[in-house]
Amino acid sequence: MLMPFKEHPLRHQLITELHARTYIPLPAPSRLSHIASVCGERGSGRTVHHLYALLEHYGIPRPRQVEQYYLVDLGALRLLWERHTEFVSYTFSQSGPFEHPFANPVAVQLPIEWLASMPGEVIAAISLALEPADTPDYSPDELSSLFGGHSVIGSEVVGGLARAYSDLRIHADGFSRVLLRDQGLSPNQAGRLAKRILEVSSYRAMALLGLQPAREANACLSDAERRLVAVSSRMACQEDRSQEIPESELLAELTDLAAEIEAVAARTSYRFEASRAYYGVVMQRLEQLRQRRIEGLQTLSEFLEARLTPAIATCNSAAKRQQGLAERAARLTSLLRARVEVELQKQNRGLLESMNQRAKLQLRLQETVEGLSVIAIGYYGVGLIGYLFKGLEAHGLPFPFDATYYTGVAAPVVVLTAWLGLRRMKARLLKWEHSGN
Repeated sequence: MLMPFKEHPLRHQLITELHARTYIPLPAPSRLSHIASVCGERGSGRTVHHLYALLEHYGIPRPRQVEQYYLVDLGALRLLWERHTEFVSYTFSQSGPFEHPFANPVAVQLPIEWLASMPGEVIAAISLALEPADTPDYSPDELSSLFGGHSVIGSEVVGGLARAYSDLRIHADGFSRVLLRDQGLSPNQAGRLAKRILEVSSYRAMALLGLQPAREANACLSDAERRLVAVSSRMACQEDRSQEIPESELLAELTDLAAEIEAVAARTSYRFEASRAYYGVVMQRLEQLRQRRIEGLQTLSEFLEARLTPAIATCNSAAKRQQGLAERAARLTSLLRARVEVELQKQNRGLLESMNQRAKLQLRLQETVEGLSVIAIGYYGVGLIGYLFKGLEAHGLPFPFDATYYTGVAAPVVVLTAWLGLRRMKARLLKWEHSGN
C-alpha cells in the first residue's frame, strides 16, 4: 500500500545520490583497467554519446537515462561509467586467472576507434590486478621487475586483509600499475578497496593540475609585486616636490596593476579551489585504506604526502599571495584617491576664496552703483519738482512763493526717498531669492 503522504520532490534524487559512487565486486583473481578523462563541466553530453557508441558496438540497447554512474556487462568485461565534476571515468573489469598481472591490460580488448575518439584528455590510466591469496610471494627483485625495475611502494591495507603495491609511474603501455594481493577479502571488500585506490590515483592527478598554474601565477605575481613596491615608493617620494609625479599617472598605473592581479586570480582561483578539494578527497581515501607498514617499503600515504602536500601548499601560497597583492593594491589605490581628493579640496577652497573676493568686489561695485543710482534718481526727481514749483510761481499764487527755495528744501527729501525705495526693493528681491531656494 502506497502511503498517502506528500513527498518532497527531491526525495528520490537524494536517496539515489547515496548510491551514486558504486563499485564492481572483484573475486580474486581479477584485473581491471581504469581511465579518467578530463572533459570539463560542460562535456557530459559528449561523454554520454561516447558511452552509447560503446554500447552499440556490443549490441546493448541504450538506457533511458544515464545519471552519475552506469554499470553494465559487456560480455566478458564489466563496465562502470562514472561522471564527476570535471572528468569522466571508465572502469573495465575482467575476472579469471592471468599469467602476468599487467601484460595486455583489459583495455586492449576495447575497440581501438572508440578509445581514440574518447572525449577530453586522459589524466589517469591505471591497470590493476588482484591476485588470490595462494599466489607465491614475490622476491624484491621479482616485485621490482613487475613494475619495470622501478622502486616499489606498498603497504598492508584494510587492516591486513590485503596488500597493495605500486610505483606510481606511467609505463610503456600508457598505464600506471597497481598490484593487490588478497589476504582474506570478500569480493565486495575487494571492489571497495580497488575503487578507493583508483580514486586516489585519479584525484591525485586532478589535485596536481593546480601546480603548473600556481607556478605561472607566482611568476606573474612576482612582477606585479615589484611594480607595486615601485609605485608605493614613488608615492612616498611625493613629499619631494622636485620629483613630484602627477597623481593621475600613479592612479592609472595602480589601476592597471590591480586589473592584472585580478586577471591572474580569475584564471587560477577555480583551479586552486578544485585542487584543495581533490587533495581532501585523496587524504580521506588514504585514511580509509587503513594501511600498515610492510618492512622495507614506503607506504602509499608517506609517498603521496611527501610529494602531494608541497604541491597543494604551493597552490595555497599562490592563492594567498594574489589575494594579499590585490588587497595591497586596493589600499594604495584608496590612499592615492584620498590624496587626490585632498588636493581637489585645496583647489576648491582656493577657488571659493577667489570667488568670495570677487563677490566682495562685486558687492562694493554694486553699492557704488546703488549710490550713483540714488544720485541720478534724486537729480531727476528734484528736476521734476523744480519744474512743478516754477509753474506754481509763474501762475501767481495769492501768497509769495519762491520756487528755487522750495526746490532746495525738497532735494534732501527726494534723495532720501529714492535711497529708502532702493533699499526696500533690494530687501524684497533678497527675500524672494531665499524663499525660492
